[in-house]
Amino acid sequence: MKRPLRIGNASGFYGDRFDAVREMLTDGPLDVLTGDYLAELTMLILGRSRIADPSRGYATTFLRQLEENLHLAHERGVKIVTNAGGLHPAGLADAVRKLADKLSLPVRVAHVEGDSLPVPAGYLTANAYLGGAGIAACLRAGADIVVTGRVTDAALVTGPAAAHFGWGPTDLDALAGAVVAGHVLECGTQATGGNYAFFGEHDVRRPGFPLAEIHADGSAVVTKHDGTGGVVDLGTVTAQLLYETAGARYAGPDVTARLDTVTLTGDGPGRVRISGVRGEAPPPTLKTGLTRLGGWRNEVVFVLTGLDIDAKARLVREQFTDALARADRAPAEVRWELARTDRPDAATEETGSALLRLVVRDQDAEVVGRAVSGAAVELALGSYPGFHVTAPPGKGSPYGVFEAGQIPAQEAAHVAVLPDGRREAVPAAGRYRVLEAVEEPPLPEPLPDRPTRTVPLGLVAGARSGDKGGDANVGVWVRSEEAWRWLAHELTVARFQELLPETAALDVVRHVLPNLWALNFTVRGLLGEGVAAQARFDPQAKAVGEWLRSRHVPVPVTLLDPPEVTA
Repeated sequence: MKRPLRIGNASGFYGDRFDAVREMLTDGPLDVLTGDYLAELTMLILGRSRIADPSRGYATTFLRQLEENLHLAHERGVKIVTNAGGLHPAGLADAVRKLADKLSLPVRVAHVEGDSLPVPAGYLTANAYLGGAGIAACLRAGADIVVTGRVTDAALVTGPAAAHFGWGPTDLDALAGAVVAGHVLECGTQATGGNYAFFGEHDVRRPGFPLAEIHADGSAVVTKHDGTGGVVDLGTVTAQLLYETAGARYAGPDVTARLDTVTLTGDGPGRVRISGVRGEAPPPTLKTGLTRLGGWRNEVVFVLTGLDIDAKARLVREQFTDALARADRAPAEVRWELARTDRPDAATEETGSALLRLVVRDQDAEVVGRAVSGAAVELALGSYPGFHVTAPPGKGSPYGVFEAGQIPAQEAAHVAVLPDGRREAVPAAGRYRVLEAVEEPPLPEPLPDRPTRTVPLGLVAGARSGDKGGDANVGVWVRSEEAWRWLAHELTVARFQELLPETAALDVVRHVLPNLWALNFTVRGLLGEGVAAQARFDPQAKAVGEWLRSRHVPVPVTLLDPPEVTA
């Protein structure tokens, strides 16, 4: 049996810590180093950059990182797999070859094509989410570096694992285990204490990046290099497992992983074992992503200080509404939001101030630009006392829209371009299973009636939230079986919507994951047209989970720690 494959990750998004590549290569042993640079918003950014320069369209940061560290990877025999190719993987692969020649390093470079789709009129980009089979083909052909475009984040792990262990498309359980490990790694330090609900329990000032030891059966141990910062424990891995997922079936091009079969166990200090993952045939369709410019937006934030905050907000809204009515045309969408950040009898001016946020949108740049900024400036000497704004009103800026879709899996022309230039067609999975929701598992026996105390939910539960297009995902978990018996019955959909009133009018779906002592909520439409559209104060829903944890609920006193909380 082959030894475990040690895969690390050095990037969770385009803009992540630059030095992570060097740290991962020098702080401990690795077989493969991955880098995830693509997100829904990133594709829009790369689309606009390629319009300006057709030779671009890839994550240039990766090339700069490689220039500093390619010799280290070569010396240590570490293969590199990245989706930094974005919209132009062939272009990045060529740039990597030129860099290797410049550095006099005999590096074999391959890339994966086929995710690019015909771009409909009015759109910037159109891509299918490919699996890891093309990456595996490149590695089997001897590639040292594999560059891809839009593949699933987990494919950066399933591809190397399949190549190393010889898995084929029918090794569903093994592939599913690698998908789960890949999902834990894909967001970098979110698996090692970053953005973690219980951050106060650990030193997470500079968390190290994660790695996984993948075994031949698909099981894995998540850890990090010895001596690096942050923490890997059951909580950090659970939090990342819940991030941007939904139901028990986590579908991808290679396999559908059953998240309700995942078992997490401690494997020593700083090590968490993932085992028991079952896999099913993937769905017969591939996810697609299209981006386009949605229009133009502008924003003005008015500062309201001291007394009569509501009256001041009402005055400026009335004045602004009148000013827009006098313009040739008002913006198609006008939104106001008053954030009461002020305190009574405040010791500083800032803590005695509230923020009134105006956001406007329209298809016409002039309508959100000059008309809005002019109206804001003209109020400077004739509005509420203490009038000022957080920044001078600008001209407005374009905003984007991400749209998810599907195509039949056979329609993607998945191709591995091998180090010697040969083009190898990668067949579709061939075996499919239509994606269906699983039946809700039986809930645990509820706790007997006990005295309760009304406290923030976050005293007993962790949460992590994020975005999928216009939907938000909120995962909530607890750390004991007794707490699970309480949470599973307490946090219903109705309770969730009561605690988060912004979700009350939306479709909320609850998914139960007993193995993880967790609930995962999908809130459909909370984010409007998605992160690029910036329709909401928190456009990626990053803090919705923390908002939920701050809400007060009656908690059995036996679950509260330390005991003095009940006093």
